[in-house]
Amino acid sequence: MKKLGILIGCLLISFASMAGEGDSKTFLFLFKQKELKALKLSLKDLESQFAAFKTKSYGGNSELALFIETPDGNFDACFIGQFLIRNEKKVNIKLEDIAFRMIDLSETQELKNQLLLAHEESLQKKKGDKNAQKP
Repeated sequence: MKKLGILIGCLLISFASMAGEGDSKTFLFLFKQKELKALKLSLKDLESQFAAFKTKSYGGNSELALFIETPDGNFDACFIGQFLIRNEKKVNIKLEDIAFRMIDLSETQELKNQLLLAHEESLQKKKGDKNAQKP
């Protein structure tokens, strides 16, 4: 009986933790290094202004990238693009004015899955047509 109680308790805790996760969305923002320097901004400054979200930044020889993961599916790239970023001169600039690319990776993933499904269906149809033609 004690083992059954422990098992039920563990199941309830695991279900509660899964229910709290929800659908998160991930956005990718690409920046040109020259533009950020002209605006007196760094990638770390941008990342620190999104402390409420999970963020990850990447810099290197190519464009600078900032990943922002929102906790709920209620955000879109246009809404996040309206967020104001404050530079060293205390001037507010919209994120969409700074970034030269804004990509909703969650939406892109859904589109990729739909395209793969359509491709697999067409392959199955072609395979079915070939089998129907053989006597």
